[in-house]
Amino acid sequence: MSTRYPFTAVVGMDDLRLALLLNAVSPAVGGVLVRGEKGTAKSTAVRALAELLPAVPVVAGCRFSCDPASPDLGCPDGPHGTEPGVQRPARMVELPVGASEDRLVGSLDIEKALSEGVKAFEPGLLAAAHRGILYVDEVNLLSDHLIDHLLDAAAMGSSYVEREGVSVRHAARFLLVGTMNPEEGELRPQLLDRFGLTVEVAASRDPQQRVEVVRRRLAFEDGPAAFADRWAADEAALRERIVTARALLPQVTLGDAVLLQIAATCAAFEVDGMRADIVMARTATALAAWAGRTEVTSEDVRQAALLALPHRRRRSPFDAPGLDEDKLDETLEEFKGQGQEPDEDPEPDGPGDGGPGDGGPGGGVPPQSDGPAAEHSPAPEEASPPAPSSPSPSPEPAPQGAGSGERAAVAAAEPFRTKVLSVPGLGEGAAGRRSRARTEHGRTTGSVRPRGSLTKLHLAATVQAAAPYQKARGRTGPGLVVRRDDLRQATREGREGNLVLFAVDASGSMAARQRMSAVKGAVLSLLLDAYQRRDKVGLITFRGRAAEVALPPTSSVDAAAARLEKLPTGGRTPLSAGLLKAHDVLRVERLRDPSRRPLLVVVTDGRATGGGADPVALAARAARLHAADGTASVVVDCESGPVRLGLARELARELGGTAVTLDELRADSIAGLVRDVQGNRKTTARRAA
Repeated sequence: MSTRYPFTAVVGMDDLRLALLLNAVSPAVGGVLVRGEKGTAKSTAVRALAELLPAVPVVAGCRFSCDPASPDLGCPDGPHGTEPGVQRPARMVELPVGASEDRLVGSLDIEKALSEGVKAFEPGLLAAAHRGILYVDEVNLLSDHLIDHLLDAAAMGSSYVEREGVSVRHAARFLLVGTMNPEEGELRPQLLDRFGLTVEVAASRDPQQRVEVVRRRLAFEDGPAAFADRWAADEAALRERIVTARALLPQVTLGDAVLLQIAATCAAFEVDGMRADIVMARTATALAAWAGRTEVTSEDVRQAALLALPHRRRRSPFDAPGLDEDKLDETLEEFKGQGQEPDEDPEPDGPGDGGPGDGGPGGGVPPQSDGPAAEHSPAPEEASPPAPSSPSPSPEPAPQGAGSGERAAVAAAEPFRTKVLSVPGLGEGAAGRRSRARTEHGRTTGSVRPRGSLTKLHLAATVQAAAPYQKARGRTGPGLVVRRDDLRQATREGREGNLVLFAVDASGSMAARQRMSAVKGAVLSLLLDAYQRRDKVGLITFRGRAAEVALPPTSSVDAAAARLEKLPTGGRTPLSAGLLKAHDVLRVERLRDPSRRPLLVVVTDGRATGGGADPVALAARAARLHAADGTASVVVDCESGPVRLGLARELARELGGTAVTLDELRADSIAGLVRDVQGNRKTTARRAA
């Protein structure tokens, strides 16, 4: 096994290390979600934690890590006797983003189960992670069906595998740790709430701390074993402190006054449900045990709130995570002393006094400059804020004769629920909630011969295929002889996520403050819809003399919302440039991910006043390029006023798509009809004929 970077050698990162150590002391806290930019030691710290966990007693030979003191009565490898168990190191199991469902939950040998009636079950990663750590790097990129299984296992503490009447259940209680880069998209609220604590990490901007990061990382890469030996004493001391805190944990008292502060804090920040209160109580108790105390203090409650509440108070993906510390202090002060809270030490030995990052007695980390130990020896440019892949819109001089110069960015109107816009036909892209597609989950629509391993058995089709050969196979009595050639794979239809590419007109004709506010509100609403339907999004703007990619296709809709908020307006309308830029982006994305089908959303009033000698003809020609590619498209008609030219609807006809007004885009609009793009291909075919 390769040598891991020592936990105590991580520079700074106090909040991250504290959150991980609290979960090591009390796994009931519920795990950690680590959010941060790339190259900030997220994975390094998590992997190092496994080396600090105490050994686990298990039943010898049990593939499901049953505790010999209280074995699982329903263990597939049971029943277990009373023989003494064996000790093994705590496991950290990594769930790859591209893992299959069978790899996660385990798989059954369907052929053997049908032909021999034997439950031949191969445990998956959930079984391997039982009583250990389940680590998911880039957890926000996990497929929805894998997230569903994680949610079920985390809620019930067990995993169920169902395959056509054959059922297996096993225990699956684990510490869930996930890391993510928010730029790549947000998590589903249901999974977000399953993480007990959350931590935001960022690379230090202090040159001295960055020097120490590089120095330690280079020393580790030059001699991993020698470097680990240098920190062995600190690792042993920290491991012993975890054992001591675990032993002290049952003796910690959680007084009524402290519980009142916890409840008041959760109510003040309007978090949903009761899980936040429970997690805060468990975290505050673990903090007291970590500090060597048997009483929970107000400072423990404050630290618990900073770790447990930021990710639970978000109401939409566009809300910035975080907590108002002044409001937190006011709430704690208001309810302090109500009830019978135990007397506090004037200088409590809390997490900031001798804690994991202070280098005090038992802290495990010697005095040092704050700074993260990067996974791949971060150079200064790697740890600086990542620059956008494409330049964001920058002010440009107003074109001569345009009649309207650049104007300041306008705030977006309130978002609303939009009508469903979908791509026609049947796709095979990543699981989502927008367009029809062949997926691993959904309603069964037919059967095929399996290619590779069988995952979803179509029982009726299998029996029908095997029935004509029973006599030839020697079957004369009841029962059925099934061979591999008889097996049929179920085909299912569900929903996929798409690439929704926005092309937003930011020219002078759109720049009226009230109109631009409504336009931004509509795009924000569509972005929120894209987030809920698991789409990738991209943003193109066109104004003045050219078009530019404000945001390359990404899963982070909040990044798109941020770029939209700062969008400047003014100048002519280079509509053709916007459509051609969109065509280039879609061409590249088709090469990168051929299975993800695009939906082009053009937000404009349809006027073309820039981009060449005949801007209207150029725009029509660019639109026909999209129609020839079969790109599904929708034009959001932003034209207003008593006299309307209908240019946006003409553009939609050239694109082979459909047009909706801002009012018709609303799901609750009486004037709006059910709008989608299911007639796109027919329109394109008629034009070609």
